[in-house]
Amino acid sequence: MNTGTRLLLIFLIAFSSPAFAQAPKARINHVAIYVLDVKKSGDFYMNIIGLDSVPEPFHDGKHIWLSIGPGSQMHIIEGAPAKKLYYKNNHTCFSVPSVEAFTQKLSESSIPWEDVSGKQMSISKRVDGISQIWLRDPDGYWLEINDDWN
Repeated sequence: MNTGTRLLLIFLIAFSSPAFAQAPKARINHVAIYVLDVKKSGDFYMNIIGLDSVPEPFHDGKHIWLSIGPGSQMHIIEGAPAKKLYYKNNHTCFSVPSVEAFTQKLSESSIPWEDVSGKQMSISKRVDGISQIWLRDPDGYWLEINDDWN
């Protein structure tokens, strides 16, 4: 076997291996929201939504980092000049074991919520049977809360 054939054979074996054929896919690392008051937003996401804080490197009082799942975080960053209007279709979704229990917590905290159509204090049922509600955080970002708890 000549050198050219040997190199071609090595190339074909190397580039047809499963490790090479399956390039790594992207995964979410973090989402960031820009807010008026980092403490108010942090309190909402920790005490109402139930997220845990994780260490953040800035230590400037303008950042809070929260765990939103294995290897993923939400970064809350203070400095937004004003509250903005957001569309419901542009939202973040969190799953909970029970939407009904979660709505009780919202009611106790006087936080309004609605179904997908906007009916106040109502729960939607998706076509796949998942229950869901919608609410806004202190800066108006839309959140979907559902019971797709796997």
